[in-house]
Amino acid sequence: MTPHPLPFDPLDLAIAWAEAGEQAALAIVVATWGSSPRPPGSMMAVSATGRIEGSVSGGCVEAAVVDAAATAMAHGGTELLSYGVTSEQAWAVGLACGGELDILVESIGPAGSLPLELARRAAALRRARRAVILATNLPDRQHVLIEKTTDRLHVVAGAPPLDILRPSLESVFRNGRSQRQRDAEGRLWFLHLLTPPHRLLIVGAVHIAQVLAPLAAAAGFDVTVIDPRAQLATPERFPGITLQVDWPDEALERIGIDSHTAIVTLTHDAKLDDPSLRVALNSPAFYIGALGSRKTQASRLMRLREDGFDTDRTARIRGPVGLAIGATGAPEIALSILAEIVAVRHDAPLAHQRGWT
Repeated sequence: MTPHPLPFDPLDLAIAWAEAGEQAALAIVVATWGSSPRPPGSMMAVSATGRIEGSVSGGCVEAAVVDAAATAMAHGGTELLSYGVTSEQAWAVGLACGGELDILVESIGPAGSLPLELARRAAALRRARRAVILATNLPDRQHVLIEKTTDRLHVVAGAPPLDILRPSLESVFRNGRSQRQRDAEGRLWFLHLLTPPHRLLIVGAVHIAQVLAPLAAAAGFDVTVIDPRAQLATPERFPGITLQVDWPDEALERIGIDSHTAIVTLTHDAKLDDPSLRVALNSPAFYIGALGSRKTQASRLMRLREDGFDTDRTARIRGPVGLAIGATGAPEIALSILAEIVAVRHDAPLAHQRGWT
C-alpha cells in the first residue's frame, strides 16, 4: 500500500502550498507550562492566502501566531514567541484554566528558514512510518533530520554534534514526546518527534465498520478496512476509506503492524477473525479488540490457547470489544470501540476499568 499524504496535516499542507509556489509558514509548540491545551510538537500551518490548518493553543493565541507567520513569510525568517494564556482567556474558548507556551514560527520554501527539501524528506519518512526527529537549534535555527533504525541513530540531513545530542535524542525516541532540551554543551534544541499517524485496521466490512471507519478517521486515525468479501468492501459503503480485499491475515502481514496500530476484528466469523488475531498477537499493536459476546470470547481464547498462545498473550485481546456503555446498534457500538481505543492510546483510567464484569 503506497503511503499517502495525511489529510489536513499541517506539515503536509505547508509543504504542498510551498510546492505550489505559495508562501507558507509552520507554527510549532516547543514548550508548555501549566495547563496549556496543546503539547509540544503540535503544529499549525499558515498560508499567505490566509488558510489555516491545525492548532497551537486551542484558540487562545492563534490570531497572534498568524500575524507572526505573516512576518516570517514576508522576511523568510523565524519567530520564537512566548505567550501566557490567562484563565479568563482560556474560559472564553472553553478551556478549564490557563497556562504558558512557547511557539516557533518558521517560513517554508526556497527562501524560507525551513528548507523545503528537508521538510519533504521529514514528511516522507513519517508517511513511511519511520521514527524521525527534526531537531532545530533554537538560537541559530540550524536543522537536522535524524532517523532511528533498529540499532542506531542515523543523520538523514544536516550535520549535528550527534554524540553531544545522543542522550536527548534517545530520550525523545524512548518517551515518545517532543521536547526542548539542552545538549551537553548547553545549546538549546527543539527535538520534534514526527510520529506516524495512529492507524486503525478494521477486519470486516460490516455495518459497525461503516460507522467506526469514518468516526476514527475524523479522530485522526489512518483507517483501513480489510475483508475478502468484495461485495462488502466497496467504495460506496466506505467512501474515502482505504480498502483491502484480501484475506485479513495476509493483508495484516503485508501492511506491517507497528506500535501506533490498533486492530479490531468485526466479522464474527472465526475463519476470518482467528487468523487475524494470531497475526495481531505476534505484533506490537497497541490495541487488539474482537467483536463478540463473553461466550464467543471464551471460545476464541480457547482456540488461541490450543494454537500455542498462552494466557498472558491472549489477555491482550479486548473482548467483548469496547467500553461497557450499554451500547445497542452499530453507531453506539462503534462509539464504544473508538472510545476504548483512545483510552488505551492515552493510558487513561477507562483503559483499565472498562465496565465489564
